[in-house]
Amino acid sequence: MSDIDARRKLFLGPQIRRLRRSLKLTQAQMAEGLAISASYLTLIERNQRPLTAQLILRLADAYDIDVRSLAPSADGSVLLGLQEVAADPALAGSDLAPQELQEMAEMFPRIADAMVRLHESLTGAREDAQALAESAAAGAPSGVGNNAVEETREALQARDNYFGELEQVAADFAKRANIRLDLPQALTTSLVNHLKTAHNVDTVIMPYDVMHGLLRRFDKHRNRLMLSELLGPTSRTFQVAHLVGQLEAGELIRALSSDPRCTSDSSRGILRLTLGNYLAGAIMFPYDRFLDHAERLRYDVEVLASRFGASFEQTAHRLTTLRRPGAKGVPFFMIRVDRAGNISKRFGGGVFPFARSGGTCPRWRLYEAFRTPGRIVVDLVALPEGQSFVTVGRTTERASVGAHNPGQELVVGLGAETAHAGKLVYADGLDLAPKSLATAASPIGVNCRLCPREQCNWRAFPPLTGKLVVDVTRRSVTPYHFVRD
Repeated sequence: MSDIDARRKLFLGPQIRRLRRSLKLTQAQMAEGLAISASYLTLIERNQRPLTAQLILRLADAYDIDVRSLAPSADGSVLLGLQEVAADPALAGSDLAPQELQEMAEMFPRIADAMVRLHESLTGAREDAQALAESAAAGAPSGVGNNAVEETREALQARDNYFGELEQVAADFAKRANIRLDLPQALTTSLVNHLKTAHNVDTVIMPYDVMHGLLRRFDKHRNRLMLSELLGPTSRTFQVAHLVGQLEAGELIRALSSDPRCTSDSSRGILRLTLGNYLAGAIMFPYDRFLDHAERLRYDVEVLASRFGASFEQTAHRLTTLRRPGAKGVPFFMIRVDRAGNISKRFGGGVFPFARSGGTCPRWRLYEAFRTPGRIVVDLVALPEGQSFVTVGRTTERASVGAHNPGQELVVGLGAETAHAGKLVYADGLDLAPKSLATAASPIGVNCRLCPREQCNWRAFPPLTGKLVVDVTRRSVTPYHFVRD
């Protein structure tokens, strides 16, 4: 009940209808079980009558369900996608109110997601047409892009970034191959030995000039896994685990990568690579053991990384996958950005409403981590809609490949809703009282184009859903004045 906002009427018709159909009940049968009339149930399912607290309790008692599952649960990214759809010039004059978009995302999430995906396809087609036109005008060969990365993200999000099949493969493999997990160095040695004994694959460290810019290469003809000397110990372990996973469960990975959301060879290839990385992480961080240590250490990422012989980024990534039903960890989101604000990795879109394009909010202290390399930066942030998060950020290094290809400094961010703050060591000392959040939390947006905050001197663009007002007689802290539609 605590997850359901009791301060407003609850119109949950689609949820009740889905529940009834999943139980294979007629309206008359469910109405009888709830001690109401069938006509009243019909009105509830049509969203013409709200659910009362008494009815919610009857539902929980009659059908043994968690009432929190009935709460409207709009995926933040879907709602943001609908806002982008509503702002499309092709829909000018439609006057889609924010409340209507919210209700669509909450009550009909599948339809909302389908609308967003159609709009993304339309946007991609426009961009491809523009690229073709520009190429033709310039006399250059055409090169139509695709949204393969975004399709892969959609496939991962649909599974809540959790793949039980791969977790089982990792667990079975560790037992069958007698993989040592007590020492990080022992894990690497065990994996290298397994490659040799089970697959006749030798693992060798090669000079970077021989690797010609590659960090890993599997030579199938000579049965050799070649790793660049530029890779650090944790990266070497990961790359060995990646090949082990491919050899042990290649067919399963290929089957899982045939996701209907991935419509091209490129997106299926990216998903296949991502799933291979997932399995490597599951081998390095066995689910039950890692979850147990994470909870006991209150999700101290640096200590966990040291204990499991991994990098900060590898550990943060693994934390986003602890979503096994009945044994879930804190729901985290993860993001990786460069100094220009480009997002090169993100997971956990169901936790934090990432924009489908563009960067993040410059007010987020995440970027301060660039000024203090190797040190954790903690921030308490709040979105305009009221959600608040505890976030941590720290720099990480992307390996260099010689003088002409220097390494890159990136920031990895990890965050969870403040409802889980008590489980996080990083929340110690933060004032999370409801009255304090309004002033203590950094007021961020998803990004400028989707942020409704009016008096923000950090704003770089006007919002998509606002009407820009230009007044040459005034100049305030923000260059953009707008009114909400």
